[in-house]
Amino acid sequence: PQNKPTGPEINACRPFLEHEIATMTNLECIVALGGISHGTVLTALGQRKSAYKFGHGALHRLPGGPLLADSYHCSRYNTNTRRLTEAMFHAVFATVRAELSGK
Repeated sequence: PQNKPTGPEINACRPFLEHEIATMTNLECIVALGGISHGTVLTALGQRKSAYKFGHGALHRLPGGPLLADSYHCSRYNTNTRRLTEAMFHAVFATVRAELSGK
């Protein structure tokens, strides 16, 4: 519906995401593309969604976990309406690089 995954689809994919995260032993950062991704990553990591509000360009330091960086999803809708520009998208990754290199 409206080009978004349904709740059952999200729930069906979560075990795969949990497994992928668990196998990445050197994982330092996850970039969530959109609010659904943001919430699903938090759930997969056992965090409360209400504790970490989604916002484009936001960085969240998760206890005992990787840095979570947010970006609007790079869908055609978001890019055509200019809710997300190429510069905004690149800025998220520049911020992540700067944050990780400052360790």
